[in-house]
Amino acid sequence: MNLDLSVSGMSCGHCAAAVKTAIAEQDPNARVDVDLASGRVAVRDSQSTPQAIAAAVEAEGYVVKAIENVA
Repeated sequence: MNLDLSVSGMSCGHCAAAVKTAIAEQDPNARVDVDLASGRVAVRDSQSTPQAIAAAVEAEGYVVKAIENVA
């Protein structure tokens, strides 16, 4: 599954690393790319549900504002 998440609260490299780590712990095979400027997190080849990915990000203290399934 491929997802794009709109995430607020990320402002630095540490934030990006925390989000990547949280998603990797939820789904070790997912590829994750964080764009701090736009607040977008691209998750590719995920085997987890969108809700599980969002919960992992929110557990780190960030807010998932939207989730979009992409082809």
